[in-house]
Amino acid sequence: MGVAAEVVTAATRGEPGRELDLTVLVPVLNEAPNMEPLIRKLVQDLAPLHLSYEILVLDDGSSDGTFDEVRRLRASTPGLRGIRFRRNFGKSAALSVGFAEARGRAVVTMDGDLQDDSAEIPRLLAALDEGYDLVSGWKQNRRDPIMKTVPSKLFNAVTAAVSGVSLHDMNCGLKAYRQEVVRSVKLRGELHRFIPVLAHNQGFKVGEIRTVHHPRLHGTSKFGMSRFLNGFLDLMAVQFMATSSTRPLHLFGRIGVTFALVGGLVTIATVWPWFLGHGLHVRPALLFGLVLVIMGIQFLSLGFLGELIAGTRAEEPRYEIRESF
Repeated sequence: MGVAAEVVTAATRGEPGRELDLTVLVPVLNEAPNMEPLIRKLVQDLAPLHLSYEILVLDDGSSDGTFDEVRRLRASTPGLRGIRFRRNFGKSAALSVGFAEARGRAVVTMDGDLQDDSAEIPRLLAALDEGYDLVSGWKQNRRDPIMKTVPSKLFNAVTAAVSGVSLHDMNCGLKAYRQEVVRSVKLRGELHRFIPVLAHNQGFKVGEIRTVHHPRLHGTSKFGMSRFLNGFLDLMAVQFMATSSTRPLHLFGRIGVTFALVGGLVTIATVWPWFLGHGLHVRPALLFGLVLVIMGIQFLSLGFLGELIAGTRAEEPRYEIRESF
């Protein structure tokens, strides 16, 4: 049954535990001035769809009264829910909790800075109906400073080349998911940037549509230059998890065996004259060969340790919640 085409006559709020047609997840950090216009526009844009829905605001440790605004708006907004963390855990943590709490058969995520346009939600849901499992927005005429847009293009190009997932705007906050995707994708650290890659690695069909982008009117950007180094390291982690997380010995073992074999051959070639009766001298080649052998043994040890860790994985991280409704 199509997500966007289904018409439901039930009340928008829905009873606790009841499955809904749509969940809109909005992770926020210090976005108090944006809460009322955001929620009002969301309600306005969702009304013509005639879907049962909920709006779940995830306050990631705001200090400016953002959650107070959400609590105030709850009385006049059916379907509005809120979760407030005890401190700032990061966007991945907020989305992870939101994915677990979402009751919608379809889930839409959007940022709380009013730069994403909720009027695009029907088009995202229509794309899900066309057979996609995850649909990402592609911001057109992006209203951000060049210090964000240029590195973002580089980030998207590198991610596409490494992961094989060719999206123009990998980290766009406006995305739509089928419920199966949010139940499958596991987030930690700052892996929210790579949700399409994680979904693709699980076998889900990923697509994108062009979306409108607005300038920020209130509040300040949470952008930081450190996210590019973090993003590169996270990309390496994502690719490792996709290819070797369940068999780390295959990766580290291959590296270790290669180093050990090359080091052994270099060492034998260096000491062979000693077997022929010539004097043995300490040469750079001999030291190089021995170092390679030791590194090979270390990589093999890492592989065995990785196998032990993979077999006894810890449970998902726990994020402390101060308040929810």
